[in-house]
Amino acid sequence: MTLVDVHIQDRYPTRVESGSDRKWITSDEPTVRGSAQEGPASAEELAEHARNGFHIQRDLLSDQEVGACMDELKAMTDDPAIRSDERTIIEPASEEVRSVFDAHLLSDRIARLIREPRILDRARQILGSEVYVHQSRVNFMPGFRGTGFYWHSDFETWHAEDGMADMAAVSMSIGLTDNHPFNGGLMLMPGAHRTFVPCLGRTPDDNYRSSLKAQKVGVPQEEDIAELARRHGIEQFTGPSGSALWFDCNSMHGSGNNITPYPRSNIFVVFNSVENALVEPFAARERRPGFVASRDFTPLRA
Repeated sequence: MTLVDVHIQDRYPTRVESGSDRKWITSDEPTVRGSAQEGPASAEELAEHARNGFHIQRDLLSDQEVGACMDELKAMTDDPAIRSDERTIIEPASEEVRSVFDAHLLSDRIARLIREPRILDRARQILGSEVYVHQSRVNFMPGFRGTGFYWHSDFETWHAEDGMADMAAVSMSIGLTDNHPFNGGLMLMPGAHRTFVPCLGRTPDDNYRSSLKAQKVGVPQEEDIAELARRHGIEQFTGPSGSALWFDCNSMHGSGNNITPYPRSNIFVVFNSVENALVEPFAARERRPGFVASRDFTPLRA
């Protein structure tokens, strides 16, 4: 039994019991809700985002800004209070820091950065509304031992476990290190964001405690991934540090392990439309904590 309000229609049922209930759903929601006149993204960038479900913003940060952010990340991970905080996720095997959530609340520098027009106005432009931060974190993939994430749609989790009703959220990942084709960079299926893939299995209580380290519930079946890849192909986000990837909440994506000497770090922020404020979870017994899914829907201001 879930907590979802019975008056809110579940347009994307998931975490189903059997394969016969696992039917793909074609989304009719707009991926881009604003126009080129409403923000910094060009008409070409918006068209690419609508078509593929993602686009790359080159040279978002200067080398100096990247260096300052890396210093900030090091200070965060060296802080014993932050390292022992529930918001910090540790790699299961190596005991190294994998992610620190609530990055924009723990770091004044990141808080200021995401409010700058070059970022905030683009998020508003894509979503066609005021936005708030659904989730923020800094991610680390160390060299030699960095573990990836299996194929998934973030929206499937946010819908099932957080109560995000519609696909009116966009994620931004700023690379603070170079993203090579060989150091575990993010892979995406262009155009697959138009298809919602329900997943099998009930949501365990406190699922976030394990899923933030290695997701096992809320991932597609192999046959789904194979068919989506056949239809859409796979692309990878590569580029120098300071580049940013913007991708739709329902983009099918994943990353491989990093066995190279080259670590990979990024700032990750999810902007959700204030018109898409969370309700109760659609396929979980309880809400996830606020550092994973914020319920402060106050619009982000410059």
